[in-house]
Amino acid sequence: MTGTIAIAEVLDTPLDLAAHEKAVADARAGAVVSFQGVVRDHDHGRGVTLLEYEGHPSAAQVLREVAAEIAADPDVFAVAVSHRVGTLAIGDVALVASVSTAHRAAAFAACSRLVDEAKARLPIWKRQVFADGSEEWVNCP
Repeated sequence: MTGTIAIAEVLDTPLDLAAHEKAVADARAGAVVSFQGVVRDHDHGRGVTLLEYEGHPSAAQVLREVAAEIAADPDVFAVAVSHRVGTLAIGDVALVASVSTAHRAAAFAACSRLVDEAKARLPIWKRQVFADGSEEWVNCP
């Protein structure tokens, strides 16, 4: 049996961890593991003031493909994942992922794979603005 893709989207609005956890709820699940990628105030020893994420038009489809691969794991009941685009402040959530399974080890492993694959494959770039006024564009992986 293949798991459900409850959410797989790229949004320009704040992400809701509770909505992702609710979306993967399943009576068979003994574990729900979630992850939030949060904008931090530094990168490689430099102060960061904000991030701007820009996605290729295919980003949502790529995210759905990643979610489908994780949902195909026979241990996974449901998957929910979203990535934000636009300008984010320190403390804002850029990525949310939730996975439900029968047991915690499988849930941790599946959520980790979901986050790693999303970061590796999503065609999303970020512009980091540093405290000294400089900036740089980098691919998210």
